[in-house]
Amino acid sequence: MTAPATGPVRRRLTVRGTVQGVGFRPYVHRLAADLALAGFVSNTASGVLIEVEGPADGVARFCDRLTRRPPPLAAVTGVGAEELPATGGTAPFAIRPTEGSTGRTHLPPDTATCPDCLRELADPADRRHRHPFITCTHCGPRFTIATAMPYDRPATTMAGFPLCPACAREYADPGDRRFHAQPVACPDCGPRLRLEPAEGSGLRPARDAEALTAARALLAAGRVVAVKGVGGYHLACDATDARAVATLRARKERGGKAFAVMCADLATAERIADLTEGERTALTGPARPIVLLRRRTRPDGLRVCAEVCPGSPHIGVLLPYTPVHTLLFGLPGDPPGPRVLVMTSGNRSGEPIVTDDAEAPTRLAGLADAWLAHDRPIAVPCDDSLLRVRPDGTGQTLRRSRGHVPRPLRLPLPVRPALAVGGDLKNAPCVGEGEHAWLGPHIGDLGDLAGLEAAGRAERHLLRLTAVTPRLVAADRHPGYHSARLARRRAAELTGGEPVFVQHHHAHIASAMAEHGLDGARPVIGVAFDGTGYGDDGTVWGGEVLLADYAGHRRFAHLAPAPLPGGDAAVANPCRVALARLWAAGLDWAPDLPSVAACPPEELRLLRRQLERGLACVPTSSMGRLFDAVSSLAGVCHRAGYEAQAALELEAAATEARDADGAAYPFGFTDGVGPLRCDPAPMLRALLADRRRGTPAPVLAARFHRGVARAVAEICRRARAATGLTTVVLSGGVFANGLLEEECAALLAADGLAVLRHGEVPPNDGGLALGQLVVAAHERRRE
Repeated sequence: MTAPATGPVRRRLTVRGTVQGVGFRPYVHRLAADLALAGFVSNTASGVLIEVEGPADGVARFCDRLTRRPPPLAAVTGVGAEELPATGGTAPFAIRPTEGSTGRTHLPPDTATCPDCLRELADPADRRHRHPFITCTHCGPRFTIATAMPYDRPATTMAGFPLCPACAREYADPGDRRFHAQPVACPDCGPRLRLEPAEGSGLRPARDAEALTAARALLAAGRVVAVKGVGGYHLACDATDARAVATLRARKERGGKAFAVMCADLATAERIADLTEGERTALTGPARPIVLLRRRTRPDGLRVCAEVCPGSPHIGVLLPYTPVHTLLFGLPGDPPGPRVLVMTSGNRSGEPIVTDDAEAPTRLAGLADAWLAHDRPIAVPCDDSLLRVRPDGTGQTLRRSRGHVPRPLRLPLPVRPALAVGGDLKNAPCVGEGEHAWLGPHIGDLGDLAGLEAAGRAERHLLRLTAVTPRLVAADRHPGYHSARLARRRAAELTGGEPVFVQHHHAHIASAMAEHGLDGARPVIGVAFDGTGYGDDGTVWGGEVLLADYAGHRRFAHLAPAPLPGGDAAVANPCRVALARLWAAGLDWAPDLPSVAACPPEELRLLRRQLERGLACVPTSSMGRLFDAVSSLAGVCHRAGYEAQAALELEAAATEARDADGAAYPFGFTDGVGPLRCDPAPMLRALLADRRRGTPAPVLAARFHRGVARAVAEICRRARAATGLTTVVLSGGVFANGLLEEECAALLAADGLAVLRHGEVPPNDGGLALGQLVVAAHERRRE
């Protein structure tokens, strides 16, 4: 019962959510002081504890402002209130030391440098002028420096940097912007920059300001510099220098895969790309992800060389998010340098991003001419996030990492403590307990020991920061996946049992359901399109329409299967996939077909024998592989140097002709015993006829995209007629294709179906672990 308004009242508040490392306690202190209230505030391992005392109306205003207007980086998920007897104390409101060592709070993600710090960075009169590690409670590293919770300086990688007297005063002053900013430092007490030249480069080492000046000069001279960021190293070079970009591409063995670029500022980004308002917002927000933008066909006097993103109408752009980045581009008065830098992950293709200073010279040997490093350790790898902005302004995250991790996702149903290890590609772990799940940072592929070790470190780090002690472990059902073997080891260590294995496409659909808050009481029509997933029948799935909830799934329809010659090796050879598709459809390998022309006679002979005898030919219903096949048949891509190259180039071609005539290639449908089959043979015949008529590849590509979207709409109409279900979920890596996703969503909505698409959770395997977690938790709950 609330105390009478005529006397003082005292109230204890427990605040949960992202409330540490965001200036929450000084905010509470100022709020209480403004209202002349007594009491205290303290961090706990579960959040923030507040006791506040004073007139009833003042306490009420305090509580109202606390929940309605928290600090900008805070995310309050719950506030518990308890009435206490008033003590009558008159001491000023105080900030007390952290209480307790168990429980859970939400750590904020790493955040881009705030405007206040940028002003100080450029101010010659400020003591942090040009300080490469300037930060405050509103910006800077958080997740990547935290080693444990609660989030206090001794539990971060800043523990080895004792505060100087000036920083200590700021850190202890509740009225200062740097009050309890754990990464706070200055030139006298903080981390130090150094430039280390590659062996035999003829360059000399440098420190601090000289290191930045030297790095900027190297970039202007066309050299490659490895730059240590908050979550790992990047490899940087001048994006307008074709020779420098070609050098980096060759050293990294990148093939034709696009590089991301960092622009000095938003004005520079607008000179190389056409931006919507939603894209501007995404670029300049605190997360600072890479945003896929439409390249300007007529750059405003600033031309990024074609080698940055060959064959693509899009370019991945991000803005500086650390003081080091800002200083690399230069402050007013600095010598002019590059305004656009290639900024790609510091690793060799297929390996996780490099974070360890001792490993960098070895793992990046031969890639960089120099290393711009610093001595603040990185607790966990965290690559840049990647997203695209849809025409309606909503975002689709394609890689959820820096700037987003470890922000929790609220689950529609409570789950027991669990760890899901994700898949072998685009690996990202997930842990959950109760109503929250935490997706970990992007790790990448688990094809080698370095990837597996990085995945293990990321899982352990996430478990420490969330205080989750898993009682179950979930993994993909594929028996040959490295992640499945990792899950067995982790389950033995953590639970003493076996993992729960979840079907790949069921996990995709469940991840989207969880993201949208569906409780699973009613199934959805789940369209799961990707490249590879182990099916219930032991074949390779990937063109699936499932009737699914968290409890299970039923295969309603699928793409008609075709042999995949050589299994996973076929991914690098779209021309072979195309010929296998023609063979399955009973269509001849005519010499005039691009896919036939791309294969030497001996390769054709061996491939035909392989298909006829069924040697190493796994049946697949993969929609991703159909995109590969069509890319080759249209003459777009026959050999792939990186994952999804053929499909990406087909999408790029289709974008050129998306509004040409509105025509679409037809698919056939076969009813019978078992699931509905979507037959691509009619589409293939129509495409080949157009090809022989001289129809340009972009038109072929656009008609194929429309044909797939219309096939999806037809299958979903049939599913609704058969089941009464009206909600469709689109998931899987194929739906990273913006053209296809938009076309499908428009057709389904026109049919009166509710369409759910991924937003914060990636549609590709980067979101797989979330689906594994909710499915596994539901399965164990029923046991």
